[in-house]
Parts: sequence; C-alpha cells; structure tokens
Amino acid sequence: MTAATDLTPHSLATAAEITAVRDILQAAGLLGEQARIAYLGLLDPPRGAARNSVDRRFRAFLHDVSGAAPRDVVVSVTRGVVESAVQLNTAETGELPVLEEEFEVVEEILSTHPEWLAALAARNLDVAKVRVAPLSAGVFEYPEESGRRILRGLAFVQDFPEDSPWAHPVDGLVAYVDVVSKTVDTVIDFGAVPIPAEHGNYTDPELTGPLRETQKPISITQPEGPSFAVTAGNHVEWEKWSLDIGFDAREGIVLRNIAFDDAGRRRPIINRASIAEMVVPYGDPSPVRSWQNYFDTGEYLVGQYANSLELGCDCLGEITYLSPVISDAFGNPREIRNGICMHEEDWSILAKHSDLWTGIDYTRRNRRLVISFFTTIGNYDYGFYWYLYLDGTIEFEAKATGVVFTSAHPGKGYPFASELAPGLGAPYHQHLFGARLDMAVDGFANRVEEEDVVRVPMGPGNERGNAFTRRRTVLATEQEAVREADMRSGRTWVISNPESLNRLGEPVAYKLHPQGQPMLLADPASSVARRAAFATKDLWVTRFAEDERYPTGDFVNQNSGVAGLPAFIAGDRAIDGEDIVVWHTFGLTHFPRMEDWPIMPVDTVGFKLRPEGFFDRSPVLDVPAGIKAGAGHHDGAPGDDHCQC
Repeated sequence: MTAATDLTPHSLATAAEITAVRDILQAAGLLGEQARIAYLGLLDPPRGAARNSVDRRFRAFLHDVSGAAPRDVVVSVTRGVVESAVQLNTAETGELPVLEEEFEVVEEILSTHPEWLAALAARNLDVAKVRVAPLSAGVFEYPEESGRRILRGLAFVQDFPEDSPWAHPVDGLVAYVDVVSKTVDTVIDFGAVPIPAEHGNYTDPELTGPLRETQKPISITQPEGPSFAVTAGNHVEWEKWSLDIGFDAREGIVLRNIAFDDAGRRRPIINRASIAEMVVPYGDPSPVRSWQNYFDTGEYLVGQYANSLELGCDCLGEITYLSPVISDAFGNPREIRNGICMHEEDWSILAKHSDLWTGIDYTRRNRRLVISFFTTIGNYDYGFYWYLYLDGTIEFEAKATGVVFTSAHPGKGYPFASELAPGLGAPYHQHLFGARLDMAVDGFANRVEEEDVVRVPMGPGNERGNAFTRRRTVLATEQEAVREADMRSGRTWVISNPESLNRLGEPVAYKLHPQGQPMLLADPASSVARRAAFATKDLWVTRFAEDERYPTGDFVNQNSGVAGLPAFIAGDRAIDGEDIVVWHTFGLTHFPRMEDWPIMPVDTVGFKLRPEGFFDRSPVLDVPAGIKAGAGHHDGAPGDDHCQC
C-alpha cells in the first residue's frame, strides 16, 4: 500500500486553498455565523488554458440558516477576491443541496410535535425509539412550499442502538418539515399499519448462523510494486495511458486529460469524465411515498459522503490511495482519508490463438487499472469504478449495495412492492446515473454517429438471405442527438474526429456501448420526469459550454425542472465536427428480491467506450507473455519463467 500526497493543481483542491476560500468569503462578509457552505468545488480551467498557469477559482453555494437569500459565489484564490456573488430566488432556481446538519433537524423537530406524538402514541410507539429519515421533498402540488426548504420524514423503529431500523417501517405516516423555520407543515396519518416485527440485523448470529470456515486466503501480491506511477500527487501513467484524477464534493471522482500514447504521440480521448447526476425514483403510488425520488448527486452530493477505504475490505492487492480534501459547512478543510483507491487487476485473457499452419501458440493476459470510490447515501451504498484496459477500452461500473428502502407490505399481489420478510415490503425503484463525457477524440472537433445493425432482405444480391450490414447516421444538431438505446438493433454511438484520419483514411473514433436497460419509468407528465429529464433518454449530445456542467442544472433540490439538458438543447446548436459533450444515462431497475434482505449483495450497471479505428492496428501487440505462477519476476528477457506463448 502506498499513499500519494502533494496534490497538483487543476484536479484536486488542497486544504490551503479551501482555507483561503473561507478567509476570502469571511473578509467579504459572506460567511458569517448564520452562513453554511452547501457546496464548494474547484471550477474547471477555461478551455485551452495552459496547464498550471491558470486562475484557481472555486464555486461556493452559501445557505443562510436564518432564512436570508442564499448566494452562488465564485472566488479566485489566485487573486484573493470574490469574483461574483449572485443572490438566488429559490422559488425560481430551486434550493441548495441538503446540509448534513439538517439530517437530524427533522427528527428533532418532530420529537416534540403534538400531532406526530399523537400518531406514535396511537401505534404504542416510544418516540425515543423512532428514527426519522430526512428525505428530499421534490416538487409537487404544494404551492406553499415554493421558496422554502422542505424535507419529508418517514419513520422507522429502532429497539436498541445496533438494531436496523429499516426492518421496522412505520407505515401510513409522513411529515412535511420546514428546516429553516423549524416548523411542521403537515403530519399525514392514514391510520396504524402493523409494523414488521422480524429484525434485519445482518451481523446477528441468529441470521448469519455459523460463519463459513471453508475460504482459503487469496493473496494478491506485486513484489515490485504496481505498474502505474503517480506523480505530482494525482497524475497517473499506466501502460500507455495518462490521466489526472480529481475529486468533487458533488460528483465524486473526476477524470481529466485521459490520453493514450501511440506511436510516439500522446493522443487525447476524453477531456473530463464524471458521473454528473444520479436519481432514485420510486414506483409505489401509495400517498405515503408517491413523492419519493432522490437526486443523490444534486440534492445530497455523493462526493462528500465518500467512505475512507480499508485495505483487505474495500480494496485488495497493491493499493495506492488518494485522500481528497473537501470543505465542511463552515469552510474548514476536511480530508477523506483513503477516499480514492487505485490498483491493477489481472483480467483473464487479452488475446489467444493456436495456429494450425504456423504452429504458433499465442496467449497474452489482460489487466486493467481500477480507480474507485464508495459513498453512503442514507440506506444505499454505491461504488463508482472507472476501468482502463490494455487495448484502449474505457469502462465505468456502478455498484449498488446497502439496505433497500422498506415499507409495510400490503399483502399478496400488491403490484408496486416486493415482500422481503413477513409483512415487510420494499417498493420497486430505479437507480439512474448520468455520465458527462467531455470528449476530445484526437482533439475537440468531434462528431457522433448512431450505428444500427441492418438485416438485408433476401433477394437480388442476397439470394441466400445471409447478408446483414450496418447503418450509421450523423447526429448533426443537439435535438437530433436526443436518442434511445435499442438492443434489438445493436445500437451504439460512434464518437469520431473527422479531422483526424487513420491509415485507411477513416475518421478515428471511439464507440459508446450502452447496456440498454430501461430509462425512467415514471409517466412523462410526472414531476420526476420533468426534474430528471436526463433520465428519460439514453443519449444527449451538446455543444460544449463552460456553465453546462450538470444534466439537471445547478440547483436540483426542489427545482421544478426548468434547468438542465432540455434547456441546454433549446437552441439546437450544431454538433457535427464541433467541441461536444456526450451525456449518457444508464441504470438499474430494481424489483427487490428476498435475497436482497437484510443487506443487498452488489448489483452492477455501466457502459463501455472502445476504440473504433482509433488505432491503426491492435495496440496490444507489444504486451509480453505472462509469467508462470510462482516463477521469477519479469526482467524483460525471455526465459524459463515465462509461459511458452
């Protein structure tokens, strides 16, 4: 295990920079006792700026707990000034992200509210044993909530400190709370529903039984260390790949300047890659929870809840950690120790052939570089994994685990929730992720084509009916490029550079391979469909703009859906051969299983970007033969320690 420090500019903020932002805000009178930092992040350098020579600028969302208008502020640490400070009308823009200190406010306020206490008393519940989940409110038919910070609360019973409350949902009861005025707008009680009694304590011997004693140790060793190098704290070089690793309190890991060394050239592929939004819409129309949909990135900021990873638990092998620094609500730097994990993995066969004519038996093993972090948002935990492969492939994988959100189950045949245990339900829901890929395939003049397979009818020229081909369609404008995946057509999207040709005279390209799972299943006229418009389609392509960073817009919390991708494409800008951003939505549709309770095994979803004529021939011909298990270390010379392949 190694630790990388001394973080370089442009990708990761330093503790000194965050402290400087705080001091500048305080000196300008913007960060007094009533102010909280709801978000602080490093702004990207302007397009084309020279590396390490640009203004270090940060964006801060400032919330006032007294109820004064919030502000959207840009600070230059380099120049020591507040560059701009915009006062927000949250009735129009939406609210700032949910603050961590507000998590406890909902339960605290309700613990003394007469209607809430009466509802608990009717169920014979002790308020001291009732936990209240602080849940983002969304935007519905409540005009009185406009311009106010509202959270909704659902209750769960916790009998003792180690007891999992998710096993004991208090159904038929919900509260709407103003977290600024600290008042309760509404307590809605539909009457007592039996509370599931069976516990869900997944470390309790009653559930685990005797632990397995059959597993033998798996030891992953690299006696000479990893094959990658980390310089200046966050610049990575590995097997012809180069990139810079960043981290943002909202997006988590951000990869920048992804490039591949080819024939003496460092060829760019992606300028900036991140998962810029994530929404979890629930499909149960019960009035207690029909409003449930959570934007874990825009409302809660997945990056700020990143876990500190542990060797042997979260990461296995020869691990290099980065410890990003973010701001707390008061402008103090907070290090997330070992928040980012990097390591290599053997990945089975890269290429293999046993040739009958030449007698050559050829085998090369694959490996990949893994860059990951894990975050906990309430009941769910998510892993964000970026993979780079020897053959130039880039892959992203999301891993969903944790504890499913529970409810009481109404009975057999209920069409909107699964029964996990006696009387315990889990509503159907989705986990939808929005990737933002600021493409730079051999430069910024890029094009996107949609590729479908085409069956050729039997007839003249295809007398035996065996022919099939493919069709590529250029997506010339932003509105043409709002597209759906189609697995029956094998649909992919080819991102090329018409100004950079390969040796056969074709534009060099990368191909986006979607997994083609369902997009947002809520009705198109629903509130969540307006707010999560990005999740209604698999692909969007926009002309690059510095201020178009999030597919749901800057302010997601209680935003009615006036910002984000639909607004970005309203002008229908030309995108053929332009500086473009590719936005790809992908996700899981979760019908919870009994096997997902009381803790859910990991489920995965993602996408791949594979070279498509980007290289003139296979980029892995120079990969050496593998080393025999237990043999000596590879020294670059042939010998008996190598496989005869």
